[in-house]
Amino acid sequence: MAAPQKSVVISCAVTGAIHTPTMSPYLPITPAEIADGAIGAAEAGAAIVHLHARMPEDGQPTQDTEIFRQFLPKIKAAADVVINLTTGGASTMAIEERLQPALKLKPEVASLNMGSMNFGLYEMIPRYKKWQHEWERPYLDGSHDRIFKNTFSDIAYILESCSGNDTRFELECYDIGHLYTAAHFLERGLLEPPLFIQSVFGIRGGIGPHPEDVLHMKSTADRLFGDQYLWSVLGGGRNQMGVATQSALMGGNVRVGLEDSLWIGKGELAKSNADHVFKIRGILEELGLEVATPDEARKMLDLKGKNNVNF
Repeated sequence: MAAPQKSVVISCAVTGAIHTPTMSPYLPITPAEIADGAIGAAEAGAAIVHLHARMPEDGQPTQDTEIFRQFLPKIKAAADVVINLTTGGASTMAIEERLQPALKLKPEVASLNMGSMNFGLYEMIPRYKKWQHEWERPYLDGSHDRIFKNTFSDIAYILESCSGNDTRFELECYDIGHLYTAAHFLERGLLEPPLFIQSVFGIRGGIGPHPEDVLHMKSTADRLFGDQYLWSVLGGGRNQMGVATQSALMGGNVRVGLEDSLWIGKGELAKSNADHVFKIRGILEELGLEVATPDEARKMLDLKGKNNVNF
């Protein structure tokens, strides 16, 4: 079983491929907005910021490293925060395209989904009556019949391609089988401890957000990885704060942010990523828990440091 932690690591997912621009006017789209969102989250108490990029003109997800370079140096200069870049991109992208930011920019952390899965976003469609850009509704509707592809070969390709970068991977586990996949790559020597396990709850196609699901994820990870991992969770949509609170009470870490939920309360849109960080930080502190600094997170995860990245 993983050793108890003295403080809780807050990660913040600033903008992602799941939500579209018209779903909230507060979702960061342009490089300047993404930078400001990440810096605000860091100032609110996030030790890690998880970053995607978008095309500034219409908000489509992109893995163009030149767009990442338009906001990464600004974040690095303004905030002592661990930067975590996506290798997920969007489910419509090929693996080679999704790899580029982590490969070329060599961040301290990069996300990596531990398997292929159905990823249903179509249930969002009835909530919105008009769309700002032509790509948005077809993108959501297409998830009826779209698989997010990350085969064993894809995972090995990403790990082997980045093996010389000293990048630690945030292993996104949407179901119990994904934990076993992480254990498989640990046994193969393509992953090294401490593993950063990010358990994801409440996405259509993955494990549900019930408290027993959270317990099952944690007990399985404890059995597979013992003291060789750091556990964190995220809950999709309205499950965000409940799942995060349960994780903290179990000795785990938390991820919040506008990528995972646009809402701060029932019927109330979050106006910034900092709103989410302030809210979960308040909950943690009311529970008598301390919030980890970026340097404490670096020590927990054995990261290479912010000066050893390529941006």
